[in-house]
Amino acid sequence: MRNMSMASVLIAKRREKGITQDELATHVGVSKASVSKWESGNRFPDITLLPIIAEYFGITIDQLMNHSPQLSEAEIVKIYARLAGDFANKPFEDVISECDALVKKHYSCFSFVLYITILYINHAGMAEGERKAEIFQKAIDLCKHVLQNCREPSLLNEATQHQAMCYVATGQAEKVLELLCDENQMPLQYGVGHGTLVGQAHQILGNIEKAVEVEQIELYHGLTGLFSGLLSYIRLTLSDYKTAKTAFERAENLAESFNIRRLYSNHVAVLYTYGAHMYQSAGESEKALEYLGKYVDVCLHGFFPAIVRSDSFFSRIDRWLNDPEVNDIMVRNEATVKESMLNDVLLDPAFDSLHEKQEFTNLVQKLKKFIGGNQNAR
Repeated sequence: MRNMSMASVLIAKRREKGITQDELATHVGVSKASVSKWESGNRFPDITLLPIIAEYFGITIDQLMNHSPQLSEAEIVKIYARLAGDFANKPFEDVISECDALVKKHYSCFSFVLYITILYINHAGMAEGERKAEIFQKAIDLCKHVLQNCREPSLLNEATQHQAMCYVATGQAEKVLELLCDENQMPLQYGVGHGTLVGQAHQILGNIEKAVEVEQIELYHGLTGLFSGLLSYIRLTLSDYKTAKTAFERAENLAESFNIRRLYSNHVAVLYTYGAHMYQSAGESEKALEYLGKYVDVCLHGFFPAIVRSDSFFSRIDRWLNDPEVNDIMVRNEATVKESMLNDVLLDPAFDSLHEKQEFTNLVQKLKKFIGGNQNAR
């Protein structure tokens, strides 16, 4: 197959350059018969001739041999799907051998290498005894190769996570903590899956309290990330009432289920402003007033100090929340925030048609009183 690939390149480049087989043979220093055999795929040039041929055509040796160590994402996914199917239908060792061979061929295609580690991890359970441990070690070695040679942050994170997964699967909990934790045996990163692996490692070691703490922080990250994503999606789709309303209702249900008003009141305040805008744009002024009322209620009760908090469910995260980097989320002073609550939301021109309603007037007065009579409010 390799000879045929190179043969096609030789023919194309020779014709592109407008030369005969004789002329190529003369330049390289071989017979015309040799060039003919190269182009027919029957013979392969001596390795010492490859630089001469490549230089003559102004291409690299890899291009001459029609070889690229990098695979496209589509190619990687296609190979992965085929190999995953082969594990179900072909002898285990045959598929492992093919995986090994493909890794050697595309050793510098780090994305592909990491896909192979997933195959090893997912199918190691099909092996028994020492062979199972060997498969996991293959995956670990590939992860180390990526970590030592790759510069892409997302792939480095993926390699770290895969390596930790192997350590968890083989009961090497201490190595998980060495790989993923700080000096306090807490994850260096949250929100990327490391927390769950660290929690599992602590559980293996019998550190249940530490495992619960880590898992709660990881859950908190996931919850706030999901809620923030919903807020962004609602804002993006406000012009599409049906879509925005569906996202809004789901976010509202999530806020109620997880007491997000307590955890991070600013998120819920933003949700209610989006709800008010959504209903106002749809001509449902009563619903818009309802959510403006909910917004004002959040502003008046429990918004300040504007920090993220724990509750009875997230009962083990206070030490983490006390980290200044975690709770340093307000860059404006309280007076400025209060004025913004009135001027940027309630007195937004989008709600001008509500000014004649007594309920709206009452909301404005409540916020003005909360601000403390500051005359900068419009």
